[in-house]
Amino acid sequence: MAITNWPEIDFNKWKETLFTLQLWTQIVGKIRLQAMPWLNHSWHVTLYVTPRGLSTGNMPYQDGSFEIEFNFHQHIVTIFTSTGNNQEVKLYPRSVADFYKELFTKLKHAGVEININPLPNEIENAISFEKDEIHKTYNKEHVQHYWKALVQVNNVFLKFRAGFRGKCSPVHFFWGAFDLAVTRFSGREAPEYSNAMPNIPLRVMQEAYSHEVSSCGFWPGSEAFPKAAFYAYCYPTPKEFSEQHVEPEQAFYSSEMGEFFLLYDDVRKSANPEETLLSFLNTTYEAAANTGNWKRAMLECDLSSFK
Repeated sequence: MAITNWPEIDFNKWKETLFTLQLWTQIVGKIRLQAMPWLNHSWHVTLYVTPRGLSTGNMPYQDGSFEIEFNFHQHIVTIFTSTGNNQEVKLYPRSVADFYKELFTKLKHAGVEININPLPNEIENAISFEKDEIHKTYNKEHVQHYWKALVQVNNVFLKFRAGFRGKCSPVHFFWGAFDLAVTRFSGREAPEYSNAMPNIPLRVMQEAYSHEVSSCGFWPGSEAFPKAAFYAYCYPTPKEFSEQHVEPEQAFYSSEMGEFFLLYDDVRKSANPEETLLSFLNTTYEAAANTGNWKRAMLECDLSSFK
């Protein structure tokens, strides 16, 4: 049955669950990082929205393959293997350290031997996974609300992505910042990137932003910005970018962040959430492409006649 609602996401109500779940997804994401061959712009590390939750997708291992999936219907993590030796880890209020220990025990039972760097990425004052007894909250209802929102957003992002024939990322979930994102490329190289991120080598960031991009995403918020929101930015950022007209009228530009934002609630409460979100995605892309002098005629496409 299709999910048609855009559920409420209250950062302050579910933030403790969010912090725990983000760290659990980082553990699984780092397993994918180790198992996959390197792809440009770190596309090999991401997770993907599924009808059940979030998944690594297929990962090679020795003469076969395996997959790890968060199932937010049954609240389990399942390790699938091509040998048929599958394992499960239950999701409930438990510490990051406890989850980490059981997941790697179950991986061994499934015949998968793999090691990861146990320090979380993109988090200030990070605690190694095996030592983190602080984050241990898991509210099933809050997780399901967030995942149902991801399903809706993923569907809209896929529709937006289809209008671009140039290089474009998949719609994918970055566990570092816990955001769902899709990125378009102009095809031109960009100035060398210099901004540092916690626990990420600069060379990784420089490769990720080696070419001009227009990127948008969905983010659950933070202590400093306690609202779920959509964002859009470009790199490099022309000085005229912030001055462009974007839609809907609730969208705004943050000089501090250097990005346009649209609150999730403004989308959720609108008469047509899909069209409201698409207007934000399209107009912020146009702001980036126009001020960046992208060759739009070569990069864009209209597939409406193929429906």
